[in-house]
Parts: sequence; structure tokens; C-alpha cells
Amino acid sequence: MLSLPHVGVHPGELREPAQPGPAAMEPTAAAQLPAVGHRLTGHGAPKGRESGTSEQELKAMLQELVIYGIFLTDLCILAVGMVSIDMYHLNTVMSHLFMEPAGGQDGFGTIRSKADFWKFAQGPLLDGLYWDKWYNNKTLPFQNYSHIYYENLLLGAVQVRQLKVHNNTCFIYPYFHSFLDDCYSEYSRQAEDRSDDALRNESEWKYTPADSFTPWYFGSMGLYSGGGYLFTLPKLKQESIEKLASLKQNNWLTRGTRVVFIDFSTYNANLNLFCIVRLVVEFPATGGAFTSIHIYSVKLLRYITRYDYFVASCEIIFCLFIITFIIQEAIKIVKLKREYFRSGWSWLDLMLLMVSSLAIIFNIYSTVKVFLLMDELLSDANVYPDFYFLTFWQVLYNNMIAVNILFAWMKVLKYIRFNKTMEQLSSTLSRCAKDIIGFAIIFFIVFCAYAQFGYLVFGSHIEEFSTFQKCIFTQFRIVLGDFEYENTEAVNRILGPIYFISFVFFVFFILLNMFLAIINNTYSEVKADYDVMPSHKLPIRDLFRHCCDNALIKLKLKKPEEDTQPEAEKLESKELPSTRKKHVSKREKSPWKVSELQAKTERHQMIYLSAQNMASGPAQGYVTIADFQQLVNYTAELGKELNTTNARLRRIIRNMQHQDAAGKPTH
Repeated sequence: MLSLPHVGVHPGELREPAQPGPAAMEPTAAAQLPAVGHRLTGHGAPKGRESGTSEQELKAMLQELVIYGIFLTDLCILAVGMVSIDMYHLNTVMSHLFMEPAGGQDGFGTIRSKADFWKFAQGPLLDGLYWDKWYNNKTLPFQNYSHIYYENLLLGAVQVRQLKVHNNTCFIYPYFHSFLDDCYSEYSRQAEDRSDDALRNESEWKYTPADSFTPWYFGSMGLYSGGGYLFTLPKLKQESIEKLASLKQNNWLTRGTRVVFIDFSTYNANLNLFCIVRLVVEFPATGGAFTSIHIYSVKLLRYITRYDYFVASCEIIFCLFIITFIIQEAIKIVKLKREYFRSGWSWLDLMLLMVSSLAIIFNIYSTVKVFLLMDELLSDANVYPDFYFLTFWQVLYNNMIAVNILFAWMKVLKYIRFNKTMEQLSSTLSRCAKDIIGFAIIFFIVFCAYAQFGYLVFGSHIEEFSTFQKCIFTQFRIVLGDFEYENTEAVNRILGPIYFISFVFFVFFILLNMFLAIINNTYSEVKADYDVMPSHKLPIRDLFRHCCDNALIKLKLKKPEEDTQPEAEKLESKELPSTRKKHVSKREKSPWKVSELQAKTERHQMIYLSAQNMASGPAQGYVTIADFQQLVNYTAELGKELNTTNARLRRIIRNMQHQDAAGKPTH
């Protein structure tokens, strides 16, 4: 049974045509409706096109895809050339050296107070930095140089730096003035102590301002500047032991100390890798200590081997590609103007070009700085070489390339959007966008309400709820099933279970299932539209196969197929076979003429498009009498075809019954 969409006719819009009937309607339909080919628009409604996707359009798209494939391959080679598995191994052994020292000593991660810091600095730190003997206690032949793990040369000296805050930088309630005289707040630029010790002239007792280009450090407890009170360890282990003992005796660490940095750099000639290590101990205003370790293995000297120069050539090709793409996008913006920014693919192209440009700038800046500063950094073995500055820009370049790779692979979807599956996916997302946005507002209201609830109830006891941002990520983990329920119950036996059970019920069982239902329902509608309106687009795979066949025929590697079709069918066979409609059989097997069937199908599709356009138009529910008459005629025509088909089926069944009665075999 055929069900038509609900059509309401507004009385004011009923206008009697001059000559009602199919003859008068066909010119109107031809003028109002596009041709047979269609696609789904941004709202998911079928939209007419002047023709199906032409072979010329797909050839241009295929050429652009091939060029972009070369660009993507070049970018992947460039990205892979920057990293290696050796970087991970080097970071791992350096981390174990200080986090899990040999001999049963306490590692860097066990520091919980200033006393623990001095214990680590005078023990495992010096043991890990100074390797002056072989495993059989024989003295190594290296003089004034340390080779960590016998393979990693310690560059220059090790630097230790601290940042402090002033006394009386916080407010003491009047009731406690008789009990407290000192008050040291959390670290901030305004509260930072920059005073010098008048009785001592060494650098560790005088404030050293930071260089203007030195990056700040974003720690767990605050944002720290690049200045402070600093000193370097001597080249000999015994002298370093004496220096640390003197600093401990003279209270180099005070109540105002908020962070201590231990920085050093190594170079592994076997791998051509620099390893920059930063050990950070933060002493918050609460007391105690929190540690973090940062190890970066980078390739600062990037052009040594033949493969390095091959990667350099890929970098040059990458720059040429980006310049060409920028020119192309600039031309498109000039031609299309505002229309250019209405496409999501255009914004993706702009993001890709912007990130690529930043990566090129960071790469050039990092390479130039390494070339200019390398000799200066290695000139004095008793001075700390600030390779952390060079590493900072190299890591930024690596991050930009990582983001660039992400956008570059996402852009591949642009070239396969003619695929039926991709078109259905994009149509589904675009059609349900308004519903998803409305649902997302409700979802995040509930989600944030539970996050604030968890932060207030469990924030002071459970690390996963210690900040509002951590509450957000913790609740996503709950949705994925990665959560320890016992922690919330241990904090509050009443609110803990209520929070967990109600959150899982409302967010997981109701809201997320509503989200999936919206997408599933929309996908079913889009798929039904595609089933009713067969696609006339030319698949890229058929075009590629067609081009390959032509190339093989020209190279005489394949014989051309004999053309035995009549002249009338040759014109019709210019399109690839897969572009023909599935429900149209071959001409010699069809009981009707192909031209008649195509005319009927085209007329049905045009009327269907008219109904869809009326249903999705701004004035929903009101159509003209001409459009209404089209739908009536469409229904009548389908009814006639159904009656004809029913009569034929009855006639066939009747003949089969007569043959069975006569005892003849049926065919």
C-alpha cells in the first residue's frame, strides 16, 4: 500500500490552472524540478541536480586525489623521520635511573619533604650523574666527563634552580596573630622573592632573572618563571658532594621555597639523540612535596646521514605543496567570497594550511637556533648548556606535525564523499544536527551538574575529583566502565552510592541511549530515501577501473572488448555499468521498452522530489493546487501499474493451474 506524505492545502493558495491535467502539468514540473540525479543536502533532504556526477567531474576529483595522496605520503615520511623507537628506549632507561635507583635506595618519586630532597640529591642523584668507574670498579679513561650508562655523554654542568616567595604574602586572621608570625603564600609572579643575600656572593644566594625567551614551566601547583636562585654542580663527584652538604647546612631551601628544578642534558652519539632531563620538586603551601620528571629525546642535529637528507628533501617538497595550496585557497576565496566559508571542507583546508605554516615556522626557527647556539652551548664544559630552550621549540614542531597529520588524514574523507556510505553518513549527521545540538545542551547540563556534585562531595578525598576538570574526565571514565566505586562509598556511604547509581542510570541508560536513538532513526530515514531514489553518481572505483582498462589497452596489455551493440545502444553504454539503475534489466530481457521505463521512472522521481521539497520547505503543510494535482496523478498512475501487475500475476497463476490439471509439466 502506498502512503503519501501528509499534504495540507491552504484555501488561499488554491488557484485553478488554466488547463488542468497532465498535459498542462508537465511543463510546470519541468520548469520547477531539476533533473533525475540527486544527492542529500545539508539537511538530509534529496536535492535535484542537473545531472548525475559527470565523468569529467570525477576525473578532476581523481586527479586531485592523486596529487593529495603524494602530499600525504610526503607528510607521513617527514613525520616518521622525526621519531624512532630509540627515543622511547632512551627515555625509559633515564627514567629508571632516577625513579628506580640501584642498591635499594629511595628514588626520586619517594620525595615527600625537604629532608627527602637532600637525601635524594646527595645519594641517587649523584650516583646517576657521575659514572667514573667501570662495573668492575676500574677507573674509566674519560677525564672530566661523565658517560651515563657508559653511552650518554653528560653535556656541560648540571643546574639546580629554586623559586621562592616572600614572607607575609598572605593574610592571617586576627585571632591567630599571637600564634603565627610568618606566612608564605602560593607561588605567583607578585609574591616571588627576588632579594639577594647580602652576606654571600655566590650565585646560589643571588637572584638570577630569566631570559626574555625562556619559556615558563606549567607545574602541578602553579606557573613558574625561568629565573630564580641557581647553581651548577662541579665536574667531580666529590666536589659536588661537598657543595650539596654546604648548601644543606646553610639552609638553601627555606619555608618560602616553592619549586626546585634539576636540569641536565646528554648526547648519545650512537643514535645521534639529545636527551634533556628535568626533575621537578614542588613544595606547595600545604607542606610536603610533589615530584614530576620530564625527559625529552630529540634529534637536534637532523641532517647527517643520507636518510636525513632524504627527509630534508621531503621537507622542501612539503613547503612547496603548502605554498601551492595557499595560492589555490586564496584564489578560491577571491572567487567565491562568502560562499567559500559556508563549506566545512573549506574550514578544514584552512586549518590544515594554518597548522602546516606554523610547523614550517617552528622548524625553521628551531634549525636556525641550533645552528647558531650549538657552538656557544658546548664551548664551556663547566657551564650549564640550556638545551631545554632548543628542545622546547623542537617539541612544538613535533606537536604541530602531529596535529597536521590528523587534519591531513581527515581531509581524505573529502575525496571519498561520493561514496554511497560516506554520503549516507554525512547526510545522517547533517540531518540530525539540530536534534543532536538540542540533546547536547540537555546532556551537558546534567553532566556538569553531576560533575559539580562530585567535586563538592569527593574533591577533598579522591584525586579523580580533586578539580572540576578531573571530575569531567572521571565521569567519562564512569561511562566507559573505568572507575573504582569503592572510593566514593568510602568517603560518603549515603551520597556515594546515590551519586554513582543515579549518574549511571540517567546519563548512561537514558541520555546516551537517546543520543544513539536520534542517530539511528535519522540513518533509517536517510537510507529509506536512498532506496527510493537510486543514485546516478558515477562511483570512483568504476572510473578508476575504466581508466586502468583504457591504459592497458593503449599499452597493448589488454585486448579491447568487441562492440556488438547497435548504434542506438552505443550512446547509452558510454556511462559505466555500475551507474545504471539496479532495477532496470537488460533491454533484451525487459518486457517494456527501456525508453518508456526510463520516462516513467524519471517522472516518478520528479514527483517524489517535488513532494520532498514541499515537505522540507519553509511553508510546510501548504502546497499549490498544481503540486497537489501532481501527487494525485502520481498515486493514480501507481495504482494503474499495480492493477496491471496484479492482473498479469492472476493470468499466470490461472495458466499454471490449467497446466497442472492437464498433467503437463510447468515451466
